[in-house]
Amino acid sequence: MISISSWDGTLSAAEFYVAACAFSELWKKFNLALPQWSWIPSSKRPGIPFNHVEGYLSMENVILPSFEQEDYQGDDLMEKEEYSCSNVDEFIDDAILVQNYCHEVNHYDFHIVYSTSYRVPVLYFRAYRSDGQTLLSDKIEKDIPPNSAKLLTKSKWTFITQEDHPQLNRPWYTLHPCGTTDWMKLLLTNEDSVGQDEVASEKYLVSWFSVVGQVFGLKIPFEMLGNIGTL
Repeated sequence: MISISSWDGTLSAAEFYVAACAFSELWKKFNLALPQWSWIPSSKRPGIPFNHVEGYLSMENVILPSFEQEDYQGDDLMEKEEYSCSNVDEFIDDAILVQNYCHEVNHYDFHIVYSTSYRVPVLYFRAYRSDGQTLLSDKIEKDIPPNSAKLLTKSKWTFITQEDHPQLNRPWYTLHPCGTTDWMKLLLTNEDSVGQDEVASEKYLVSWFSVVGQVFGLKIPFEMLGNIGTL
């Protein structure tokens, strides 16, 4: 459990693993038609306790929703809306097609990695065309919701940068975690489930992704936020 009154918005490596397991199980339960998160074990990094299970969450070969139409609305990055999709059964090259519009198909790999320096989860991602060609940032901005692209250029909470993936040692894009502790404290201290100044660490990644996922149009169902105790 996390004590909210003395909490600085971070997670320990052990709490991250617990939160990752809870998040992937809830995602599987409430997003059966969507790509699934898998825990990828890896070698130890500096700063990770010897007895901790080292690894990261991976969801790969994802095709983002199309936002070429003019009907996408929304001004609040932290808005929690139930994600729905009428075309989740469509497949292209063994990838999950979240929504099927006539546009160039780009693929995304997402990894949630624990940062030993910031002590928070960090979303790493890479994007590529069906022929394997890597997408540059200007092409990526055309894939994400217009409001997200606008916010990323001016928000103090998060922005896209490129750095070496800490597990793969290859350049990946990432949402910089510099503001994560601040908005996580805001999210969890305002949760209705907070009682006796405590909140389950299992809830961390669910709340975290309710914000981070919307940058790419990936919204989690409300049920995930209210079903931590069902694991």
